[in-house]
Amino acid sequence: MLLWMAVLLFVPCVGKTAWLYLQAWPNPVFEGDALTLQCQGWKNTPLSQVKFYRDGKFLHFSKENQTLSMGAATVQSRGQYSCTGQVMYIPQIFTPTSETTMVQVQELFPPPVLSAAPSPEPREGSLVTLRCQTKLHPLRSALRLLFSFYKDSHTLQDRGPHPELCIPGVKEGDSGLYWCEVATEGGQVQKQSPQLEVRVQAPVSRPVLTLHHGPTDPAVGDMVQLLCEAQRGSPPVLYLFYLDEKIVGNHSAPCGGNASLFFPVKSEQDAGNYSCEAENGVSRERSEPKKLSLKGSQALSTPTSSNWLVPWLPASLLGMMVIAAALLVYLRPWRKAGPLPSQIPPPAPGGEQCPLYANVHHQKEKDEGVVYSVVHRTSKRSEARPAEFAAERKDSSIIYAEVRCLQPSEVSSKEVNIRNTLQESLGDCEEVLC
Repeated sequence: MLLWMAVLLFVPCVGKTAWLYLQAWPNPVFEGDALTLQCQGWKNTPLSQVKFYRDGKFLHFSKENQTLSMGAATVQSRGQYSCTGQVMYIPQIFTPTSETTMVQVQELFPPPVLSAAPSPEPREGSLVTLRCQTKLHPLRSALRLLFSFYKDSHTLQDRGPHPELCIPGVKEGDSGLYWCEVATEGGQVQKQSPQLEVRVQAPVSRPVLTLHHGPTDPAVGDMVQLLCEAQRGSPPVLYLFYLDEKIVGNHSAPCGGNASLFFPVKSEQDAGNYSCEAENGVSRERSEPKKLSLKGSQALSTPTSSNWLVPWLPASLLGMMVIAAALLVYLRPWRKAGPLPSQIPPPAPGGEQCPLYANVHHQKEKDEGVVYSVVHRTSKRSEARPAEFAAERKDSSIIYAEVRCLQPSEVSSKEVNIRNTLQESLGDCEEVLC
């Protein structure tokens, strides 16, 4: 009797601390490892009604099985585990509790980090390399990792062995959110990187400037709007407005698009050639100038080759007319009235007369013009016979019958040649005026 009482008193004391113990394996435990818990009795004493706990909270119950498979271990599998179970120790059955066992699940590799080289804001047309970087734990360095790359909702590379992805000749449409995923070959451990925004910087196109005002040219006091827009180019875009080469305003478009500048016309100094400039850090482009004229004002822009001649044209024409008239007056030959060559009477009998020259011509390429049609002279001998000379002079008074006006460039040389020719031919006759 005393022996049974000693057994009953001894069992509860030792059962709470030594009858059960909990094991976890493998040890150490890494992410992805198959974590297993086993609740064992002292000297493999059979157990029933086994319960498992983590951090004091019920986790699992089994009537017969003393082992619990936790599946692939994760960081969330960390904690303090314990178990309880019924132990049959004849003639008594009791339910002891094991001591707690700390399970530390070590990280197989840290979450990857995605980077873009040379920059997450590359210029359009350049090469961009995406790198998914992580590192295995030294105790598990023999494992093989696979890399996947994603953009928005599209897969760019699925489970490849290379941690880099090259994008040649990026375009503006390649802008977006990128991320990568690293996984073990079996897929037990998968980790994603934070998202990386890639913004491809496209150069701005040449902006177009539009002037908005009333249906007619504005006057002093009217409002004028300058609207500048570049059809393409990565934002933000800075617009600058110019009057000739002076900046008169600026406006920033954080999301792209156009920009406007309003101003009231204060004086004629507000008229002139306006232009705008778009700049986004990649390129800078200038628009075509647009001229703003005020109502009733004169030409305000710098004279061009087509309009500076307009005021001088009437004066030039008038000057040319005056010069032409002067040349005509200077070069116009005079004409003496007299009978035509067919009406010239024959020479007086016995009287000497110098030869009669008719149809003296000057030819110049396709132009034949008569210089002298009839030339007649009086003889010095007729001075001895006044009566005959008077009759002869009365009948032969023609000096020039037909004259062609010469060009101003021909006057000097041709007059001299004709004079010389006539003087040589007439001999001792009187000098003929040309």
